Amino acid sequence: MEMEAMKTHGAFSWNELVTTDISAAKSFYSTLFGWQLEDQESEQMTYTMAKAGDKEVAGMMAMPKEAEGMPSAWGGYVTVDDVDKQVKRAENLGATTLVEPRDIPNIGRFSVISDPQGAMITMITYN
Repeated sequence: MEMEAMKTHGAFSWNELVTTDISAAKSFYSTLFGWQLEDQESEQMTYTMAKAGDKEVAGMMAMPKEAEGMPSAWGGYVTVDDVDKQVKRAENLGATTLVEPRDIPNIGRFSVISDPQGAMITMITYN
C-alpha cells in the first residue's frame, strides 16, 4: 500500500473484494492479473492480500455472515481523519450506516455507509 494515500483524508486508499466463492475469485484474479496472493490468518477470518509485483494492491475475503445474500462485489476504501466523526457527518448528509464503526486489529478503524442514492463506500482511519 502506498503510505501517502493511506494517510490522506479523502483519498481512495484500498480495494477489497467480498465474495461468496473465495477459491474461485483467487483463481480468477491471480490468473487474469498475475497477482501474487498471500493468505493472512486471524482469529476472525482469512484475509487474502493481492500483490502486483511487490506492491499490495487489494484484499479479498469470504462474504461475512452479516452480508449474506448480497452479491460478490469490489469496494473502495476512502481514508478519513476520524471515522466516527465522518459517519455522523455522512448521516447528517443523508447517508445510511451499514456497518457501524469498528476496529480492525493492527490496521485501523472503519465503517461502511451508503450515500443518499444507495451507493456503498467504506471509510477508514489507519493506525
